[in-house]
Amino acid sequence: MDYRTSEGITGPRSEDTLPASAAAAVKVVIVGGFGVGKTTMVGSVSEIRPLTTEETMTQAGVGVDDIAGIERKTETTVAMDFGRISLNEQLVLYLFGTPGQERFWFLWNGLFEGALGAVVLIDTRRLEVSFDAVGRLEERGVPFVVAVNAFPEAPDHPMAELRAAMDLPDSVPMIDCDARDRASSRDTLLALVRHLQSLHTVTPETP
Repeated sequence: MDYRTSEGITGPRSEDTLPASAAAAVKVVIVGGFGVGKTTMVGSVSEIRPLTTEETMTQAGVGVDDIAGIERKTETTVAMDFGRISLNEQLVLYLFGTPGQERFWFLWNGLFEGALGAVVLIDTRRLEVSFDAVGRLEERGVPFVVAVNAFPEAPDHPMAELRAAMDLPDSVPMIDCDARDRASSRDTLLALVRHLQSLHTVTPETP
């Protein structure tokens, strides 16, 4: 983000600059179906002012977008959300939230490029809306964790049942999450980082 200073020079705000100690920056995508909380997660956890592309939902989407269960939703992401979080002094995550509506899925491939991992957000009231996100990540070989987002009045199912319903292997971590809460969202991203580290850990051969 560029801002004009009193001297007339355009540059980033001081709070938006990377820490001098940062040694690695990793791209992470936040994916899932329409209305599962992607924009909320990026906004809650980002240490910089998040970039959002939310637009007011209009009559043009009637009959096109499936809003069953989220009838009170009034805005939707039409391109992406962007944020940043420093997990420690050396590691920075760049967060890219994908649009959830099917008519914007053509943007996903570009957002997936260069991503080291992903968080798949799910809503237990509407599991099916995130199936395609899981399928696309598996096709592209992008490692991911599944985060069960907490929604009021959403049914509470055992993790084993949710895993079976989504046909997830035991190797894919599944965790509880509240996308509105910064600490919970950060814990979800830490779970992803631990998962990525485990995939790159080489087990020594037994002599």
